[in-house]
Amino acid sequence: MAANEYHEGDQDISQNKAMYLAFLGVSKWSSLVLAAGLIALVIWFCTPLGFVTGAIWGVVVLVVGYMLLRKRPAKAAAH
Repeated sequence: MAANEYHEGDQDISQNKAMYLAFLGVSKWSSLVLAAGLIALVIWFCTPLGFVTGAIWGVVVLVVGYMLLRKRPAKAAAH
């Protein structure tokens, strides 16, 4: 490869951007699922509250996490 073949800023980065956004999305949602599962399992096995309470708290964490992490539409500029 000759040194003059590379031109900074000329590459199409749309595929890189799409992959980066996909990685962020997978990371975000898998972290939420892991956190909810971990909370449910800890409550189930490490406290006397049992399976049902652990499952309820796991669902609560999933719902609250979904509400906080979902993609919101952009607000229109006020004129």
